[in-house]
Amino acid sequence: MFPVTVEAIAGFCGGTIEGDEARAIKGVNALEDASEEELSFVASRRAAAQAASSRAGCLLVAADFDNRSRRTVVRVQDPRAAFAHVISVLYPKRKPAPGIHPTAVIGNDARIGNGCSIAANVTLGERTIVGANSVIAPGCVIGDDVTIGEGCLLYANVTVYDRVRIGSRVILHAGSIIGADGFGFAFTGEQYEKFPQIGTIDIGDDVEVGANTCIDRAALGATRIGEGTKLDNMVHIAHNCQIGRHVVIAAQTGFSGGVTVGDYAVVGGQVGVGDKARIEPRSVVGSGAGILTSKIVRAGEPVWGTPARPLHEYLKQLAALTKMPAMLEQLKELRSRVEELEKI
Repeated sequence: MFPVTVEAIAGFCGGTIEGDEARAIKGVNALEDASEEELSFVASRRAAAQAASSRAGCLLVAADFDNRSRRTVVRVQDPRAAFAHVISVLYPKRKPAPGIHPTAVIGNDARIGNGCSIAANVTLGERTIVGANSVIAPGCVIGDDVTIGEGCLLYANVTVYDRVRIGSRVILHAGSIIGADGFGFAFTGEQYEKFPQIGTIDIGDDVEVGANTCIDRAALGATRIGEGTKLDNMVHIAHNCQIGRHVVIAAQTGFSGGVTVGDYAVVGGQVGVGDKARIEPRSVVGSGAGILTSKIVRAGEPVWGTPARPLHEYLKQLAALTKMPAMLEQLKELRSRVEELEKI
């Protein structure tokens, strides 16, 4: 759609223009790399300080941005969100043409909605339903009795096991596995016996699942992912977890069985969560934190560290830890003095 005018960009995101509304914009870029013909955005104090030296032809900025340099800007409520929206408008993703590739294998009584694209080497199981306008990329394997909603996008080599329900407008990135058995075993005599995993998975609308992420089916009942939740790459959600609405979980985080996460919680990368722990709505768990089995993370102050504890407490303990070498040297000196005194 390039080039476009600043006026058109303001129309896309509902912003207010200051400067040259007729300026032509031919692309988007990071603040420090943008040229006079590119759009960028300012969403933090640090970025605001960098803006003076940026060559960007137009900036998306907040209402309180200091534009003393009188450059061309578009004021919006949330510059980052507005920038993302403009990108989605100016760089629309190419959607494959509807149809079923001749190499796809379609099971008995499977139903495929209008406008769907089923690519090469896809397997759809028996009685599986694919909603209208969904796209299933090459190499995906979809089991029996699966329901996929409307407008979904499954990238290459996604695997969905039997009896999984996926809502509408869900995105599953390449290599994600939905519905593998939970890690359930009972120790009997001298060996482990597999506990049958006969539950299912229920994924709500507008969920995005990152590449190589695994969501395990429930032993009984359902593992649930609430609407609007976003999972990064290489996340593991174990059996019977209940993930709320609009939760964000960063890469390499793992949840043990039966974990509950409340709506709008934020979980950083490389977090480990023990069995049946509970993360309350709107909680924030810092990267690398460890939450022990059955523990509760209360909403309010972010938690950090292992075991996870309030951020102010974690920082205090971390500061004390950095003083340990000096304290040990002082202790050695005091011990030496005591030994000298004992000789008198």
